[in-house]
Amino acid sequence: MPGPIQSIQRAAEVLKLLAHGGAHQLSVGEISRALDLAKPTVHGILRTLQEVGFVEQEVEGGKYRLGAALFQIGTSYLDGNELRAKALNWSDTLAMRAREAVRIGVMHGKHVLVVHHVFRPDNSRQALDTGALLPWHATALGKVLVAFGEWPDGELQRFTRHTLGADELSGQLDFVRDRDWAYDLHELVEGEASIAAPIRDKRGVVVGAVGISGPVERLCESPDQPPRLELVSYVREAARSVSRELGGLSW
Repeated sequence: MPGPIQSIQRAAEVLKLLAHGGAHQLSVGEISRALDLAKPTVHGILRTLQEVGFVEQEVEGGKYRLGAALFQIGTSYLDGNELRAKALNWSDTLAMRAREAVRIGVMHGKHVLVVHHVFRPDNSRQALDTGALLPWHATALGKVLVAFGEWPDGELQRFTRHTLGADELSGQLDFVRDRDWAYDLHELVEGEASIAAPIRDKRGVVVGAVGISGPVERLCESPDQPPRLELVSYVREAARSVSRELGGLSW
């Protein structure tokens, strides 16, 4: 039988190394030292993986991380074994109770990767967001994930006049840690709001977030007020239910 193909083995080693890097990116030199490979070899592998979307390069600093395209390959695995499979029924229930679109997200560098999206239960035309990358600082999903994780490097882009700066965000993350839920109001899209709560595994570690989003007039009592507490309770109940499925809660 023919032996293994060395270039594919090395590419797999690079991907596994980046996967274990979590929210941190790695440079060519760091990968070269970790895998004991020459820098030109590592650079060639990364360039090829980048062309097919399996890795992405940060504009600032030039470090590499896993690419969102890997999500599409891993969807069948997620369906059978991970967060998305555990959350399917509960996210459908949340969409029906809240009458809004539901998204489940995990951190991916300085963005939130949407791993599951349930449409708002009406007949309106909607676009599937599964696999989309959202800015963490302008979404409730991202605020939850960063509040219980690490503050990503990079500039905080302003999307509307309501998008928060670093100081305001720091205060909001304290709120999230105290209340165990987050919201955004006009921060990503003018006139839209979102609510999210953390999903924990059996270690008590936050491994994802579930949330709803929609027009402020449906989610809030008034355009400048926080979300309706009834909707907050629906989101938090869904997050606790998924956490129980993952062994994160015993009640």
